[in-house]
Amino acid sequence: MGVAVKVTWVVVVAMMCILVASPTGVEGMTCGDVTTCMMPCIGYLRGSPGLPPSCCAGVKKLNSAAQTTKDRQTACKCLVSASKSFTGINYGLAAGLPAKCGVSIPYKISPSTDCSKVK
Repeated sequence: MGVAVKVTWVVVVAMMCILVASPTGVEGMTCGDVTTCMMPCIGYLRGSPGLPPSCCAGVKKLNSAAQTTKDRQTACKCLVSASKSFTGINYGLAAGLPAKCGVSIPYKISPSTDCSKVK
């Protein structure tokens, strides 16, 4: 998987991270954190069959990590940025990813999400 695949994962995970940031004990969430969590989801988001357990593990980790509004907005911005950089992502699958992984978020995962409204 190349850089494009990683960015695609970042987009999906970041969108999920809008709601959830990772409590790392550091100064807050970064796009690197979002990318790491979302990388296992890239194939699925590009239409590969089957949702890897590692993808949902990353989604749940990201969700648990987004403890502050700032972290959720950062994750959102990372996902939106990544979504504009990569091709082949099925945004219908991305929007349904949180629910598929048993996570509830109050916004739609989409490149058009206004991250400033994420609380």
